[in-house]
Amino acid sequence: MPPSPHAPDHGAVLAEVRKVRRAGVVRLRALDVPALAGVARDLPRGDGESPGGPVEKVLRLAVSRMGGGTLQTAAEYSLGLAQGTRDWPAADRRRRAAQVYGVSVERFRKHHELMVLGQVAEQIVQLGAESGARAGAAPVSYDRIPAAHRTLPVRVQHGTVPVTLHVHSVDLLRDIDVVVSPTNTYFALPAPYKSSVSATLRRAGAHRDPVGGLVDDRIDDELRGWTARHGAPGRAAQPGTVAVTSAGALDGQGIRRIYHVAVAVPRPESNDYDVQPADITRGVARVFALLAEEAARHDPPLRSVCLPLLGAGRGGLSPLESFAALWAAVEAELARGADWEIHFVVRRHARADLLERLLAARED
Repeated sequence: MPPSPHAPDHGAVLAEVRKVRRAGVVRLRALDVPALAGVARDLPRGDGESPGGPVEKVLRLAVSRMGGGTLQTAAEYSLGLAQGTRDWPAADRRRRAAQVYGVSVERFRKHHELMVLGQVAEQIVQLGAESGARAGAAPVSYDRIPAAHRTLPVRVQHGTVPVTLHVHSVDLLRDIDVVVSPTNTYFALPAPYKSSVSATLRRAGAHRDPVGGLVDDRIDDELRGWTARHGAPGRAAQPGTVAVTSAGALDGQGIRRIYHVAVAVPRPESNDYDVQPADITRGVARVFALLAEEAARHDPPLRSVCLPLLGAGRGGLSPLESFAALWAAVEAELARGADWEIHFVVRRHARADLLERLLAARED
């Protein structure tokens, strides 16, 4: 898919983000940042103003879309967006961002900083594209809360199938047989207090006593058992491998299985990892193969599956890249006549709007 004519140039945006890193947001109004200012002009009005004006609002919104974790935290320190850092010198902000990754300042400058700022720029480009698309659409009405569930008719090879978009946290899903969760190639789940999809599912699937004390960490325990049975504890699996566990306490919400898809490949001696679109497509294809194997062994048979945007958080892929990789496997499955119920889950309405536009475009 070609880039939107409304999207700003990534190189120009990155150059301006680097300029902000050097100056800090406290000097933002004095900077010449036309690409950032252009994105700021296209943002919807009426939802507040940041202390540094519309351009700071763009930066804060872009960073907030980075999925949490070390990537987002390092971006906040690098640009002076973290609380109490607005007036910090550039060297102090870089030193604190390096500490987030546990590396020296020099290593961070050479290897991590450009990646962090590049991801900020990627989110700003996406904001610009989304704002430009809205500019060409009918005015949005703000007199009602947007729907948290959208069912769309989507054309595939053999006709039209319904696809449901859920716009909320993954732990609020109800009555879906299989929820797909991204993980790394070691099947090591993040701490349950983190904000990622896999951490949220781990937290929601744990059994607790009446006052909230942990009784058993069911999903993590079962995933460790899966790696032990398959001879893989402490050893990386091939990207695209899928491990299956129960949904733990989420079975009370009608969630029956969790399919853990290994798409994140850790980088040696760092806290970073890489996600390749081809691994996402391969992993989702494996999800459907396992679903076909397991479906009839359950009563009633498994029929529905829900996918988040794999790799679109700390994995570094844009929502468009992630969805394209997911949809390649979904479309192939539906094109052969499979009758699974397909669901997607995202946390933000802007991402749901993007998916809705991409799916609607298939009618053309």
